[in-house]
Amino acid sequence: MQSYLLLGISIVFELLGTSFMKMSDGYSRLFPTVGVFICYGIAFYVLATIMNTLPLNVTYATWSGVGLVATAIIAVNVFGETMNVYNIIGIILILAGVLVLNLLGNTGH
Repeated sequence: MQSYLLLGISIVFELLGTSFMKMSDGYSRLFPTVGVFICYGIAFYVLATIMNTLPLNVTYATWSGVGLVATAIIAVNVFGETMNVYNIIGIILILAGVLVLNLLGNTGH
């Protein structure tokens, strides 16, 4: 359970880093640029730590899948981007894949 909590923390820092990247304006703004490197550093450090306790396929698929879905939600709600039906279908498929991996994919671990 602690591994999944750490995975969630890693995802949050990845989302912050990605949001700072968008706000950095091509790394031309200092504060968001520093935020990118700090947040991604923390995200990858925590991600590497939990790979000692969770299988790689589950860890990375969850990290990237949940990060992708959450990034899309942030893009719409914070940055005013739009999504079409194909974006939504893709997000649903990503979530389904993450669920299958987490519920059924680590039975041998």
